[in-house]
Amino acid sequence: MKEGTKMDYDESRTEEIRTANINYLNGFEDHLKNKGLSAKTIRTHIDNVDFFINYFLLNYEVRDVTHGCYSIGEFLGYFFIKKAMWSSVNAIKSNITSLKKFYSYLLEKDIISDEDYHFMCDIIDEDKNTWFARMERYENIDDDNYDWY
Repeated sequence: MKEGTKMDYDESRTEEIRTANINYLNGFEDHLKNKGLSAKTIRTHIDNVDFFINYFLLNYEVRDVTHGCYSIGEFLGYFFIKKAMWSSVNAIKSNITSLKKFYSYLLEKDIISDEDYHFMCDIIDEDKNTWFARMERYENIDDDNYDWY
């Protein structure tokens, strides 16, 4: 492909975001350690956040963590349920906790705005019961013709 094409831009942008994400995850891990959380709890939070920022945000559109606040509904309300083999109501709850902690950390570091963080929290508060109900329905279906809404 010719230099300067959309693909070249996306690839370089993806690598730039992936590098930034490593730094965010390392900083977040240090932040959690400083809070005195157990190694197991820290690993759960890091794994949850890593899946969101490095798999979901990078694979479906090249989006950095700042756009994650506006993608939480798509992730927890559809993608996670459908694509993560380990999805369950408890896993959704775990992801909510991890993502709130991560975005609170980003807010402390002035990487996201107060408005972004509160938007994400409002979406979670408004939609989490819908996501749980979808998860429960999805766990009990027999075919791929699941009606998401």
